[in-house]
Amino acid sequence: MAFLADALSRVKPSATIAVSQKARELKSQGRDVIGLGAGEPDFDTPDNVKKAAIEAISRGETKYTPVSGIQPLREAIAAKFKRENNLDYDWKQTIVATGGKQVLFNAMMATLNAGDEVVIPSPYWVSYPEMVSICGGTPVAAETSIENGFKLTADALEKAITPKTKWLIMNSPSNPSGAAYTEQELKALAEVLLAHPNVWVLTDDMYEHLTYGDFKFHTIAEVEPKLYERTLTMNGVSKAYAMTGWRIGYAAGPIELIKAMDMIQGQQTSGACSIAQWAAVEALNGPQDFVARNKGIFQGRRDLVVSMLNQAKGINCPVPEGAFYVYPSCAELIGKTAPSGKVIKSDEDFVSELLEAEGVAVVHGSAFGLGPNFRISYATSEELLEEACNRIQRFTASLT
Repeated sequence: MAFLADALSRVKPSATIAVSQKARELKSQGRDVIGLGAGEPDFDTPDNVKKAAIEAISRGETKYTPVSGIQPLREAIAAKFKRENNLDYDWKQTIVATGGKQVLFNAMMATLNAGDEVVIPSPYWVSYPEMVSICGGTPVAAETSIENGFKLTADALEKAITPKTKWLIMNSPSNPSGAAYTEQELKALAEVLLAHPNVWVLTDDMYEHLTYGDFKFHTIAEVEPKLYERTLTMNGVSKAYAMTGWRIGYAAGPIELIKAMDMIQGQQTSGACSIAQWAAVEALNGPQDFVARNKGIFQGRRDLVVSMLNQAKGINCPVPEGAFYVYPSCAELIGKTAPSGKVIKSDEDFVSELLEAEGVAVVHGSAFGLGPNFRISYATSEELLEEACNRIQRFTASLT
């Protein structure tokens, strides 16, 4: 009898976490490494949010909370969805979890049976297919392309859906590509979904507030109200509010699904950290001016990175609509020889040789289900980004 569960054989470690860990190890050995693997804002949590947490401690808000979250936070979540997304949810239709990952995991655990399929556009966040597999489902990648901006088309969605499909997972703006769907693009996908009433939608809107230029964010249940009863709309405070370590994610959806997720969470972690929940109340209800300020800084970084990467030999970097990632192609460099003498046969070889030769840590695109590409997080200073891009330019010029 094997000791470890069979489910582990279906799961791969997180490539993004692995790259960040590798960068830390090399730095500890004295290497000059610029890590561009982590999806974490480099800004500090706003002072009003930190103050709210301190005040919650002083009030003694240090006990267990209800599994689905404290009522003031759930009310703030319902108000946020109405205010920003024109979605009407009662606070009892919301749930708070220890980060967005737990929301996703609980939704899959509560609904998937063996053989159920989940359509996931690729490139995808590395955890989506692994969560589906752990929960006994079958992830089905619906491939996008650089030519269509890494966005799922209606035709590709239609082809991916089978009688076994239970969920479509959407992520806009996207990790890893930064691609964001317009209202018209979401309407086209919604038309397909309306023809398949058994398919539910989990929309991961974690990067909602990080869109650039004139782009206007929309979420699918807002665009097509007929999908409201089979959509789980997920968000959190980690990215827009620079609260990654506070571990607060949330979602809203049909009450039956929320109750099922509550039951799973009740046997798993129970309620999220009480102090972090009170901080999140202030984040959602308090001043929002810093969001626009930080977004402007991110946009400047995006423009710098896209410009410099497109000046690198053999790199093609599209301009993403949102998030804080770029997803350039290194297809023209496959088959080239690195200074070490190694032939670059894949995007994984490319990022490995880049790290070895120039000390720049990025994540290979095949980890996200679509290559030959690589992901750069520009959630760091312009100074470091400029130096990293100079190194990438030097590395690509050295390939023969």
